[in-house]
Amino acid sequence: MTPAQRALARLEAWPDLTEGPAACGTGRALRTPRAEIVHFHTDHEVDLHLTGGAIRRIAADLRASTAIRLLPGSRWVTVRLDCEADQHLLMSLVSMALKAHQGPGPAGVPAQPLDAVPAQATAGRPGQEPTVPPPTPECNLRRVMLVPRDAPLG
Repeated sequence: MTPAQRALARLEAWPDLTEGPAACGTGRALRTPRAEIVHFHTDHEVDLHLTGGAIRRIAADLRASTAIRLLPGSRWVTVRLDCEADQHLLMSLVSMALKAHQGPGPAGVPAQPLDAVPAQATAGRPGQEPTVPPPTPECNLRRVMLVPRDAPLG
């Protein structure tokens, strides 16, 4: 059994999660009624859907982990599953993601899944461009980060 298969088997037992195909079209996903939370794409990598606030709260810890890959502008983090500690990290982050997606947002407004942002929330005045770009519901699988050749990697 691969690390991703072990993680999927563990998380399928959680009562708040339901397994099904990933919306991105590759692999399996675990979701709540409100949002997809985890995508299992390869034997060793999963994408985890956190909120922007959750990522900001623990950004330093995420950047310090060799098991985590962050992409700018994404509310998904990629978790590399190489050892048992990575499995435990994933379980903790899934727990955090569940709480972040069901808890209230700013000023007591319930959080919305990224793919349920109403059109009026992104619309500008008539004849103007939208004032707030719609968030992307895409996981990190198809996103590419280009780094200039001479840029430091840290």
